[in-house]
Amino acid sequence: MLTALLETILITGLALVLVRWTFMDPLKKTVQWLQHLRTGGGPAGHALPQGELFDQINVEVTHLARDLGVARAAAEEEARLRDTNATQWTPERLRVSLRNKLHKKPLYVVSNREPYIHMRGLKEIETIVPASGVVTALEPVLLACDGTWIAHGSGTADRDTADSSDHLRVPPEHPSYTLRRVWLTDEEEKGYYQGFANEGLWPLCHIAHTRPTFRPEDWGHYQVANRRFADAVLQEMEGTESPILLAQDYHFALLPRMVKEARPDARVAIFWHIPWPNPEVFGICPWQREVLDGLLGADLIGFHTQTHCNNFLETVDRALEALTEWDRFAVNRQGHVTLVRPYPISVAFPESTAERTAWKSSGEERATLFEELGIEASLLGIGVDRVDYTKGILERFRGIERFLEVHPEYQERFSFVQIGAPSRTHIPRYQQFLEEVSVEAERINARFAAGKWKPILFLRKHHSHKEIARFYRAASVCLVTSLHDGMNLVAKEFVASREDERGVLILSTFAGAALELTDALQVNPYDVQQLAASILRSLEMPEEEQEARMRHMRKNIREHNVYRWAASLLSDLTEIRLDTPDRGEPPKAEEARAEEATSR
Repeated sequence: MLTALLETILITGLALVLVRWTFMDPLKKTVQWLQHLRTGGGPAGHALPQGELFDQINVEVTHLARDLGVARAAAEEEARLRDTNATQWTPERLRVSLRNKLHKKPLYVVSNREPYIHMRGLKEIETIVPASGVVTALEPVLLACDGTWIAHGSGTADRDTADSSDHLRVPPEHPSYTLRRVWLTDEEEKGYYQGFANEGLWPLCHIAHTRPTFRPEDWGHYQVANRRFADAVLQEMEGTESPILLAQDYHFALLPRMVKEARPDARVAIFWHIPWPNPEVFGICPWQREVLDGLLGADLIGFHTQTHCNNFLETVDRALEALTEWDRFAVNRQGHVTLVRPYPISVAFPESTAERTAWKSSGEERATLFEELGIEASLLGIGVDRVDYTKGILERFRGIERFLEVHPEYQERFSFVQIGAPSRTHIPRYQQFLEEVSVEAERINARFAAGKWKPILFLRKHHSHKEIARFYRAASVCLVTSLHDGMNLVAKEFVASREDERGVLILSTFAGAALELTDALQVNPYDVQQLAASILRSLEMPEEEQEARMRHMRKNIREHNVYRWAASLLSDLTEIRLDTPDRGEPPKAEEARAEEATSR
C-alpha cells in the first residue's frame, strides 16, 4: 500500500516536472519574446522549441512578428513624412502609406482607357499618352506603387508591344508598373464602348441636351465586355490573398458584382468619374436595375461630389429592393454593404525644381508660342478639351465673339487657342460636333481676323502634357466652360502649372471643380454676356488680385492633390471589414430583376 502511494507521488511529481519543462518554460519564453517584439525589438531567434506540437504556433508567431515589424516601420516612415511635410501628399508618402495599408500586396486597377497606346507610324511604332482625365489621375498613383493596370488594348501596334501574356512594363522611359491589355473584337468595341457606354450612359449622366440611345444589342456587348475584363482581373489576382481592386468609371458598372462573386475575399472599389443624375433621369436607362446591382457588388463606390452620392442613393431607393442607410451613406443589398463616398479627384502638383529652372517666363513663352503659330497678338487665352459636346466649346467661342463685339479695343490683341483632341470619332454625334466646332471657329475668324491676327486658333489634334503645359504657363486666362462635368482636371492642371501665381481661371459653375476652386471667376456657360464680361475682367485684373486668387487655389490643389485622393479612397477601402464566411452569395442581376418584378 505504501509502495503504491510512493509510486503515485513519484509519477505525479515527474509528470509536473515534465509539464513544466515541456510546456510552461517554452510558453514563458514565448511571452517574453512577444513582449520583446511588441515593444519594438527585432527578432530574437526561435523562442519555441522545434517539434510537431509547436511547429504551427511557431510559424504563425513568426509571420505575426514579421508583419508587426513591417507595419511598425511603415507607420514610423509615414509619421516622419507627415511631420516633415504636414499638409502635402507626395509620391513617396503615398508609397509608404499604401505599403502599410496593402501589406506589400499589388494594387489592381481596371479602366477602359490604357495609359500608353502604341500606334504604327510611317517609320516606327509611336507611343501616345491619351487625352483622358482617368489617365491623368491614375498614372501618378501607379507610379507611386507598383501594381497592375488592366485596360483595353486599342492601338494598332498594341499586340506587337505586349508579351505572350498580354503584359507590358510601363512607362517606356522608366518602367514602374505592369499594363495588362484586354482585346475586344471590332463588334464588341462598337457595342460596348461606342454604343452602350458613350451613346447611352455618357449623355444620360451629363445634362448637355444630347438624347441617350439604348439598343439591346449594345447592352449585350456591354455585358460581354464586362465579363471579359472581369475574367482578366481574376486571372491577374490569382495567388494574391485578399486582393485590392480599383475599377474606373461607367464602362464597368457590372464588373464589381462579377469579381466579388468569384472572389468574395477581394476588396473592390469603383470610382465613377462622371456625374450621377437624379433618379428620374437615370430611370430612362432600360437596364437601370442591372447597372445598379452590378455597382452594388463593390464594397465602396466613389463619386466626385456629395450631390452625386445623394443622387445615387436616391436612385437605389427608387429602383431596387435594398436598405439605404442615409445615416452612414451605405446600401445593404442582400446582406452585402456598399459604402458611398465623395472623393474629389485631383492632379499631381509639380515639384521638380530642376525642370522649373528651364521654364521661360510667361511673357517669353507667350511670344515664342505666337511666333510658332504665326499669330501677331499680345494676350493669350487657352482652352484644353477633348472635342465633346459636354465641354461647352461652342458656348466658349460665342462668349469670345461677344467680348470682341463689345470691346473692339481687344481685337488684334487677344487670341484664343483651343486645343481640341478629336474624341470618339466613330460616333455620329461626335463627328457632327467636331465639324460644328470647326465651322464656328472659321465663322468668327472670318468676321474679325486681320492680317496675321486671328481671334480663335483651333488646334484639332492630340497634344502631349509637356506641350500643353507651355500654353498653360503662357496664358493670360484659361476658359473651362463645361455644360456638365464630374470634376474637370484641366482647371486644376492650369492652376497647378502657374508657379508665377499669375493668370486667371474662368470656370463653369456646372463643373465639379467649381466647388473647390472658389477663387476662379465662375460663370454660367449658357450666359454669353457673363462670359464676355468675365473675359474682360480677367484681362484687366490687377496683378495683386491675380496673385491672391491663384495662391489660394494653388494651396487647395497642393494640399488636395491626386496622391491624397488615392490615399483617402484606398485607405477607406482597406479598412472595410469583409464578413465573407457569414455572407450569402449575392444574387445575379437576372434573379434580382425577377425578384423585384414579383414584389411589384
